[in-house]
Amino acid sequence: MGITSIARRIFLARQKELERHYYDAASMQQEVMRRLLDRAKDTEYGIRHLFNITKNYDDFSHNIPLNTYEELKGDIDRMRHGEENVLWPGRVRWYAKSSGTTNDKSKFIPVSSEGLQHIHYAGGFDAMAIYLRNNPQSRIFDGKSLILGGSHAPNYEASDSLVGDLSAILIQNINPLANLFRVPKKKTALLSDFEVKRDRIARETIGKNVTNLSGVPSWMLSVLTRVLEISGKSTIDEVWPNLEVFFHGGVAFTPYHPQYKEIIPSDKMHYMETYNASEGFFGLQDDPADNTMLLMLDYDIFYEFIPMEDIEKENPRVIPLVDVELGKNYAMVISTSCGLWRYIIGDTISFTSRDPYKFIITGRTKHFINAFGEELIVDNAEKGLEYACQQTGAEVLEYTAAPVFMDNHAKCRHQWLIEFTKQPDDLSRFADILDRKLQEINSDYEAKRYKDITLQHLEVFSARHDLFNDWLKSRGKLGGQHKVPRLSNNRRIIDELLEMNK
Repeated sequence: MGITSIARRIFLARQKELERHYYDAASMQQEVMRRLLDRAKDTEYGIRHLFNITKNYDDFSHNIPLNTYEELKGDIDRMRHGEENVLWPGRVRWYAKSSGTTNDKSKFIPVSSEGLQHIHYAGGFDAMAIYLRNNPQSRIFDGKSLILGGSHAPNYEASDSLVGDLSAILIQNINPLANLFRVPKKKTALLSDFEVKRDRIARETIGKNVTNLSGVPSWMLSVLTRVLEISGKSTIDEVWPNLEVFFHGGVAFTPYHPQYKEIIPSDKMHYMETYNASEGFFGLQDDPADNTMLLMLDYDIFYEFIPMEDIEKENPRVIPLVDVELGKNYAMVISTSCGLWRYIIGDTISFTSRDPYKFIITGRTKHFINAFGEELIVDNAEKGLEYACQQTGAEVLEYTAAPVFMDNHAKCRHQWLIEFTKQPDDLSRFADILDRKLQEINSDYEAKRYKDITLQHLEVFSARHDLFNDWLKSRGKLGGQHKVPRLSNNRRIIDELLEMNK
């Protein structure tokens, strides 16, 4: 009997519990809200906002204000200096340094012990539970997990307190038993220099029986490429013949899928999307045939949503989960056991199902182009690029896009900078196909493109090899969960990239 056969038993009870997501969503969320309020009622924030007399959702939404990072930053900074019982009971020692912002300022997201166990590790456990349920022939625990992580550093002068990538925090605090099943060794996984780390990971893992991968698609692809270079093999199957699944998240997988198929041609390979952000673990792909994700409702996360048409309003509408509509874009609002209260995280999603609640990530509240009323979101961009690649045989590695604002002749357009792993034969044709597809899937973009009156045909520039990595490296953000924003409403990032592309 293999190790996986024995390990399956550990997940049986949870597999049964997950069925509640299909019929008891409202009750699950009410339980979470009450649990969070009860735990935090004696904190400074809980006393200030009347947690002890907050009994229902109406009280909750009335007593607690909406928050962005700026509203909580002062309290978080006090916590980073060692103060206790501010946003969450006790002292919070870990802070996830978030790159989910378009400016140079970092966010430091508190990660409490409860948050680690009841949000992030809970999500990892459920990912495995769902995968094993869907793949009864799996032998995943008979080999090793290759888990990519970032790095961490001291937090001010506070003792035993660190800041870093969420992935580094998870690796640092992982149950020692889990280290028996993972590679590379912790010292290598937490290196800050990604180029050195990439090489060491490849060398440490080539001779191992790797059965599964976990990480951000872009950085994992870089590691796998190095594995092939060092091993001299043509495909990853030849290096790790028992590899069966990639648990991925952090960026959309669509642009990378053709490249993974090329280097891992095995028909036994599976891909499972996870939504584990610095602020929380929110979703899991529970059906291999459906690329939507199940919203995880019984972790220490209470959800609310702002319709995107209200996001810029001074007093936006905020609705609980039970009131969401299918097919609409919402900004996510969360309250968690890490001390984030009614926190607008900046991600946008759209629900595809209510029984259970399933969704797709559509982008960021700040990562879109709406310079001319076109409301182009990341989901549109991904679908447009996927179609253009299918039609031309091209493969996209990285991209960003931004507006070119109106000139003296009232001419304006979108400008795309794309790093291809396989160039289209005709870049102009690629741009034509992309432009037409965007019009097909976005009626606002189509209206602005009508007869070139408001918005002219988009233009595509080809980026040199490693341009995006070089840009990240120049900012000390190479590796981990860092990424270049896909869409921007201003030209700051694309102009810097174009200057480096000369």
